[in-house]
Amino acid sequence: MILNIALIVVAYLLGSIPSAVWIGKRFYGIDVREHGSHNAGATNTLRVLGKRAALPVFAIDILKGFAAVMLSHLSAYEAGSPAIFNLKIALVAAAVTGHILPVFAGFKGGKGVATLAGAVLGVYPPAVLLCLATFALVLALTHYVSLSSMTAGVMFPVYIVFVFRESYPPLIIFGCVIAALLIFTHRKNIKRLATGTESKTYLFRRPSEKK
Repeated sequence: MILNIALIVVAYLLGSIPSAVWIGKRFYGIDVREHGSHNAGATNTLRVLGKRAALPVFAIDILKGFAAVMLSHLSAYEAGSPAIFNLKIALVAAAVTGHILPVFAGFKGGKGVATLAGAVLGVYPPAVLLCLATFALVLALTHYVSLSSMTAGVMFPVYIVFVFRESYPPLIIFGCVIAALLIFTHRKNIKRLATGTESKTYLFRRPSEKK
């Protein structure tokens, strides 16, 4: 029990690594939380500082979530057991909480989408890879990161049940909670999407820009 608590604390600390804040301040002299959407995440970093800053932020956020869940291998639980699955869920929650409320950045972080993706990748990789493909497709078609994130999240339990034919109740419930969490954290974005005021994100040159 003590070991599990220690692993959960470490997962929270990993999630608390504020990559967007540290990279913005160290290399650009800018706190991204004071600009754009005021979130300490890869999307806001892209809008405020550009791709050169956003790419490492995205990579670090993915990796810290994945690393947090991989801590489960340090436990005494048998691989594939319900106990280790439950521990992984706790590690996911701790890492995402760390990103949203980072102890290293005044408890003011981001929405945790990239960290969540990395963490869930450590729980059920096949479905996450399909979700990443879904995210990329929706982003390419709409240029809305928020809509892409929510669509990918909603499809996660769908892929688990209908593509991979999983019937393990805790896994299905976990998938539904992930979908609900992403919708909840993007509730302001949903309002902006409905009113047509949501900002678009272009990874490459805008169609209207001259070459």
